[in-house]
Amino acid sequence: MLYWAIVFFLVAIVAAVFGFGNIAAAATGIAQVLFFIFIVLFILSLIAGLARRGRPVP
Repeated sequence: MLYWAIVFFLVAIVAAVFGFGNIAAAATGIAQVLFFIFIVLFILSLIAGLARRGRPVP
């Protein structure tokens, strides 16, 4: 997911350089949403991993 966020960010940069403002804005919005979803999933998996590590394995 982080890969796709970076891809959309790069698309936004290229679109902005060539003057496509609407496409750049849309790609930036998509990149931001994907990045925040990545952050939330990363934090949830980190918490789940720490909670699982505390339990003894049967």
